[in-house]
Amino acid sequence: MSQTATQVRPGGGGTPARTRRPPAREGRWLAWLFLAPAGVVLLALVLWPIVYSVWRSLFDRSGRAFIGLGNYQRIFTDADTFTALKNNLIWVLVAPALVTVLGLIFAVLTERVRWGTAFKLIVFMPMAISFLAAGIIFRVVYDQDPDRGVANAVVTGVHDVFSSSAQYPGARPRDADALPPAAAGGYATADTVEPGSTVPLPLVGVEGDALPEDPSAAQAAGEPAADAITGTVWFDFARGGGGAPGEIDDNESALPGVVVQALRDGEVVAEATTDDQGLFVLEGLDPGGYQLALPAGNFAQPFRGVSWLGPDLVTPAIIVAYVWMWAGFAMVLIGAGLAAIPRDALEAARIDGANEWQVFRLITVPLLAPVLTVVLVTMIINVLKIFDLVYIIAPGSSAQAANVIAVQMWSVSFGGAQDFGLGSALGVFLFLLVLPAMLFNIRRFRQEQQ
Repeated sequence: MSQTATQVRPGGGGTPARTRRPPAREGRWLAWLFLAPAGVVLLALVLWPIVYSVWRSLFDRSGRAFIGLGNYQRIFTDADTFTALKNNLIWVLVAPALVTVLGLIFAVLTERVRWGTAFKLIVFMPMAISFLAAGIIFRVVYDQDPDRGVANAVVTGVHDVFSSSAQYPGARPRDADALPPAAAGGYATADTVEPGSTVPLPLVGVEGDALPEDPSAAQAAGEPAADAITGTVWFDFARGGGGAPGEIDDNESALPGVVVQALRDGEVVAEATTDDQGLFVLEGLDPGGYQLALPAGNFAQPFRGVSWLGPDLVTPAIIVAYVWMWAGFAMVLIGAGLAAIPRDALEAARIDGANEWQVFRLITVPLLAPVLTVVLVTMIINVLKIFDLVYIIAPGSSAQAANVIAVQMWSVSFGGAQDFGLGSALGVFLFLLVLPAMLFNIRRFRQEQQ
C-alpha cells in the first residue's frame, strides 16, 4: 500500500489529491544559507587564528626556522613564564571559590531582608564598569599614601587607635658629638651624667606639623635633687634666625611628650616624659654615672600603611578587585537558582525539626549544586584568561610578581620582545587549559536541556 498522504477534494469529488512536502534536501540548504555568514565570521575570527597560532608556535622568533616543540619547552623552563603559571594556579584556586561563596551568601541573605533588591543592585553595579575603569579605581584604592589610598587610610586609622605614633619623626640632636646615635636606635649621651645634674637636650629637624598647635616656650630646668637628673628637650631654632646654638633662647618651642631614659650598663633604670615646657625629671637614681637616651620611638617615621601593590601582596590585592567585580554576577545567577527551589522541601525540613543552618547545608546547597557548578566553572574559565586587571593594577616594580599567562603572552609578543613563536605557544597552552572547562560547561548545559 502506498504511504503517500491523500485528502479528498472539496465539492464531493472522489479523486484524492497528493499533499506536497518540501524535500529534506531543500530544508538543509536553506539552513546552511542562513548559517553561512556566521560560519564565515567564525572561520575568520576563531578557527583560522587557532590554526595559525598552532602553526606559528612551531617556529622560532623570526618565523623562519622550524623548531618543533621548542617554544613549549621554554614555557616550563623560563623563569618569567614559570611565575605566570604559578600565579595562574593561585588565581584558579582562590578567585572562583571566593566569587562563588560570596555570591551564594549574598543570594541567600538578600532573600530575607526587605531591602534585598537595593543590596543586589549595589553588589551587581561593578559589573557595569569596564576592567580598565576598575583597574584605575583600585590603583587609587591601593595607593601607598594614606591621604589618597582608601585601603591605607583605613589601615592607618585602625593602627593609630591601638598604637601611638612617634612624636617627632625625623628630628635629630643639635650636637651629634654630645648625643650620638645609640646601638639600639635613637640617641644617647656620649658622656656619663651623675645624679644631681641638669642636662639640656636640644633637637633640630622637627617638622612644622609635628609641633603642638600652640607650643609653649622652652623653660630651663631647676636645681635637681641629689638622686635625680633633670633637663629640657626643646626645638633649638628661633624664628627669623639668631640665638645661640645649644642654649634656650626666647621664643624657642618646648617639645612635650619626648621619652627620656637613664641607662646604666645598657639597662634602663629610669624613664620620664617631657611636660609642656619640655622639662623631664629622672628620679630615684643611685650614685654613679648614667647615660641619658632618647629612644628611637621618639623619632620613627609614622606608620604609612601597607604596600598593597608590592611584590608580596600584589596578586591577592588584584584578586580582591576581581572578586569585587564578579561577586554580583554570581549572586544573580545563584539567586535565580534559589528562586526555582521548591519551597515545600524547605518547609518540610523545618517541620521535621531542622534548624536554618541544617536546611541551608543539607537542602539548599545540594539543590543549588548544578548552578554553583556552572558559576564555578565559568569563573575558572574567566580567571585563566585574566589580563586587564593584572596589566593595569600592577605597577612596574611588581609587574613580574603579578604576572599571569595572558600578560606574559602579550609581553613576549607585543611588549618589546617580538617573540611571536613563544607568544603563540603561550596562547595555544592557554587555550588547552581553558578547553576542558569549556567542554564541561557545554556538556552540563546539554544535560540540563535533556
